[in-house]
Amino acid sequence: MNRFFFLAPGLSRPFGTLALLLVLALGTGVAQATRIKDVASVQGVRTNQLTGYGLVVGLDGTGDQSSQMPLTGQALQNYLQQFGLTLPPGANFQPRNVAAVLVTAQLPAFARPGQSIDVTVSSVGNARSLRGGTLITTPLRGVDGEIYALAQGNLLVGGAGASAGGSSVTINHLSVGRIPAGGQVERTVPTPLLLGETVDLNLNASDFQTARRVAQAINAAKGEGVAQALDGRLVRVRAPIDPNNRVAFLADIEELPLERPRPSARVIVNSRTGSVVMNQAVSLGEAAVAHGNLTVSISSTPQVSQPGPFAPPGAQTVVTERADIQVSQDGGALIQVEASAQLSDVVRALNALGATPQDLVAILQAMHAAGSLKAELEVI
Repeated sequence: MNRFFFLAPGLSRPFGTLALLLVLALGTGVAQATRIKDVASVQGVRTNQLTGYGLVVGLDGTGDQSSQMPLTGQALQNYLQQFGLTLPPGANFQPRNVAAVLVTAQLPAFARPGQSIDVTVSSVGNARSLRGGTLITTPLRGVDGEIYALAQGNLLVGGAGASAGGSSVTINHLSVGRIPAGGQVERTVPTPLLLGETVDLNLNASDFQTARRVAQAINAAKGEGVAQALDGRLVRVRAPIDPNNRVAFLADIEELPLERPRPSARVIVNSRTGSVVMNQAVSLGEAAVAHGNLTVSISSTPQVSQPGPFAPPGAQTVVTERADIQVSQDGGALIQVEASAQLSDVVRALNALGATPQDLVAILQAMHAAGSLKAELEVI
């Protein structure tokens, strides 16, 4: 059973100011075993990022303003020169139905020439909308500068907008679109899967216990000495040389059951929203906590000062602001927090403090520094 408690800001309950959303993963009697493919991946089998610069045409007057984005006009002229069209020097070339864009895509592992991939198109200029546009042929390059795919097609933009009389309304984002199957693979990325006598498995998280269990599970199924844990992240496996046998071998070991590893105790704090997430391994040591609330209230009242009856010529009525600042501090009682080993007891103890999520962030940091919070505290 895995339990995760989420402490969300802006909600309340009768027993305190924090809301608890409990997510329980319940098995049917026996906990479901984890497969090796859930905690590790084959080294070298990964996606690759592709990017390219292109133009979107056919916009309904919502493209880049060439006077402010000369790059768009220059790119269009360079494209037209490929077809033998050259504008005379000094021509005022400022189309409003063209937008400069960056095109990004993920090249899957083992992708072959001719296969299709999805591409994302994002405006880099001041275009108001890419809705209804068409991306012209754009080469997509990898980090090595080589072209691995070509992108082209009609954009799908999940938004809408309208403007009239100086007013405008926009729903969702209009400067980013997507072209399903808009890219075509032109080059294969070589992988080291079939090279050498061994295959390396990379664990998703560095953990010596998990690495040992992965090696033990493979050796129990395929024979002693087949797998060896080199460190907390890498497990090296001897695999068949024949490609067909190697693929079958990897398919077998990926499905091997693995005892579910116990996660390390961790508390994740979002400093911007005040959200707090903790896993089932978190525990508390005995401590005493006092926390008070400081409130600063500022009110401003406008006052009008008018010239007197005998004021000199040119005197004017002046509007001034009168500020009233009040500071109040609530007393914080010293509360004893009992030692807790279960996550439910930890949440109950934190709720007893009656702190807001923003205050809870400071309390958890102080408890971690004092050694009472038995977990790794990570602020994102």
